[in-house]
Order: sequence, then C-alpha cells, then structure tokens
Amino acid sequence: MTEPTTRRRAPGMSTEQRRAMIVAAALPLVAEYGAAVTTSQIARSAGIGEATIFRAFADKEELLGACMAEAVRPDHAVREIAAIPLDQPLDARLVEAADALGAYLARMGAMAGALHASGHRRRPRPGDEPRRGDETDRPRADSREESMAAIRAAVAELFEPGEDYLRLDAEDAAAIFLGLLFTRPRFDGAGGLSSELLVQVFLHGALTTEEK
Repeated sequence: MTEPTTRRRAPGMSTEQRRAMIVAAALPLVAEYGAAVTTSQIARSAGIGEATIFRAFADKEELLGACMAEAVRPDHAVREIAAIPLDQPLDARLVEAADALGAYLARMGAMAGALHASGHRRRPRPGDEPRRGDETDRPRADSREESMAAIRAAVAELFEPGEDYLRLDAEDAAAIFLGLLFTRPRFDGAGGLSSELLVQVFLHGALTTEEK
C-alpha cells in the first residue's frame, strides 16, 4: 500500500527578503511613473497580493523611499568594476569603469527625476531612520562618503597593474578620474563626452599633438 505523500511547504520569505523582492519589482515602475505608480501595479509586477506590500512597508511613501535608497546604492557598479579583467590595457579598463558608473548615475538620475516630475516631495517623518539590520531602506555604506570610498577603491585597483607608470598613486589617480567622470556634461552618450574620449583626455590630455 502506497503511503500518502506529504507535501512540504516552501520556506517563507523573511521580511527583509520580501521587501527586497517588492523593491526590485517596483524600481522600473517608479522610474516610469514616478510617485503616480500604484501599489496595485507594483503587486501585479511582483506577482503578489496588494496586501503583501503593506505587510512589508507601512505605506507607499516608505516603499518609494526604499526604491530611491536602492537606486543610489553603488553595489552593482562596484561589482561590475571589480569584474573588469586587469590584463586589458589601462584605457580599456577605464572605459569599462566609466560605462558602469555612467549607467549607475543614469539609473539614479532617472529615479530621482521621475519622482520629482510627478510632484513627489517627501517630508521627513518620525521613525524614518533606517532600522538596524534592514539593508533594503539604505545604501550598504553608512554614508555618501563611504559609498564614494567603495567606488574609488574599486577604480584604484584598475590602476595598480600599471602603477609604476603613474605620476601619482592609484588612489589619487582614481579620485581625479572620478572627478572628471562625475562632472562630464552628459552620461547617456547622446552628443555628450563618450567614455572613450573621456579616458583619452584623462590619460593623454586635451591636445591631439604637441603645441608648436
């Protein structure tokens, strides 16, 4: 006689995992609709019931704040830079880094722009400080300075294989390169300073030949 099969229920998500899943589904919608996005749209995209959103977030305002916090996290860009092969020429390594950081800045700008254009004006409320252990509501770094330090350290590693040929150490070279990158007029490549040209100007200067 065959014994009945006992069905095991899949382990449930933790609150942090559920929040991260909802934010991931919400990000493209917030970038498209800004604050006008509805929680029902987000729930459909995430494949969950709308009530589940409000078990993870107090209200839509908190969810929008979590989306903005996720958009400004540099983690993905840092991982992309860390994955750049160091056996490539320095200019190729820097072009890849510039592209990764340009995409990061574009994502962050798209999110902030969509929220601003839709009239979102978030007012600080009591309890807005991120909870300990909750990584969804804030960048992994505790401050903008630490986020920048993580990016600068990743870029500095790209300079280390050829550090003997640098006028300054890798950390300083990375800081100057990032300063140039973050102040270029446009990041979308549409008529702006391309990554390739930016790297050439950084490495060799603005002149094509020596002045006579």
